[in-house]
Amino acid sequence: MTVKSDIAACRELLRGGSRTFFAASVVLPRSVSDPATALYAFCRLADDAVDLGDRRPDAVDRLKDRIQRAYSGQPLPVPADRAFADVVARFTIPRELPEALLEGLCWDAEGRRYETLNELILYAVRVAGTVGAMMSLLMRRRDPNVVARACDLGIAMQLTNIARDVGEDARAGRLYLPLQWLREMGIDPEAWLTKPAFDARIGIVVGRLIEAADVFYARAICGIRALPFSCRPSIHGARLIYAEIGREVERNLLDSVSRRAVVDWSRKLYLLGRAAIVSLAAGPEIDHPIEPAARFLVDAVTASHSRVATRAKHKSAVERAVWVLDLFERLERRDQMVRSGPAP
Repeated sequence: MTVKSDIAACRELLRGGSRTFFAASVVLPRSVSDPATALYAFCRLADDAVDLGDRRPDAVDRLKDRIQRAYSGQPLPVPADRAFADVVARFTIPRELPEALLEGLCWDAEGRRYETLNELILYAVRVAGTVGAMMSLLMRRRDPNVVARACDLGIAMQLTNIARDVGEDARAGRLYLPLQWLREMGIDPEAWLTKPAFDARIGIVVGRLIEAADVFYARAICGIRALPFSCRPSIHGARLIYAEIGREVERNLLDSVSRRAVVDWSRKLYLLGRAAIVSLAAGPEIDHPIEPAARFLVDAVTASHSRVATRAKHKSAVERAVWVLDLFERLERRDQMVRSGPAP
């Protein structure tokens, strides 16, 4: 089990950032918030190692080694790695999930760009859909439809991040907006990146991305309804707060080049209160298809669930056999005691 000091260190690591996670985690039960803190701390370290490091390929190789060590039960002797190793073992998180996250970080290290929205979703699935899927497992939900909706929420959040950070990314030499959309608006992506500036055409592209995110936020709702009741306010809160970032971008007239949308704490508190009310509401169950780009994550969770069930069934059969053998042994000993007792 993760020691309290490691969780405390992970929480401190996240304190300077991840404000939405902190706001939402306040209302998570401790049984979920502690492992979620460990998970987010490891993901944050992984992201920083690739994003901020001078030698990105080396950082990726080191992260591969850290994941391997965590899954072999020999994590690096640092709080985030020890806590992450405990979480992946305790909640049976398939290795494909953090490895897919690492693949997305590799794409960042390569400076990859995305021609279409579908290609961008492939990236969002890896860097954020994976986290959604892992969070679903922390809440003991492995049903394919629930995991798929968790992936949808992660995708939505990542698309929101991209829409919010257009200027910040561009000034760092990064461009995530679909290149096809830019060209349709008469914008040459390479030329714009050399001197990023906002105009109405960029605003239209940002608006389209926010609309795409809103579709995934809507799809996530029925998955949240399937979570444990104690977890729903937090996840609805995260959904509402992140979606509100998109609303702030819209209030800024879709200018996320010269301005950065921020949701203040008073607004977050209001949205958390609204999330608590929404969590009480029932609604129609809508059977959304699994996003094709996230299918491999859902399949990995399903396969791991089958392996766990098989091991549990095998263990149960062995335990029953041992119990029967033990029963016969005890009966035999009792019979021997009766036969060897004093003669009448």
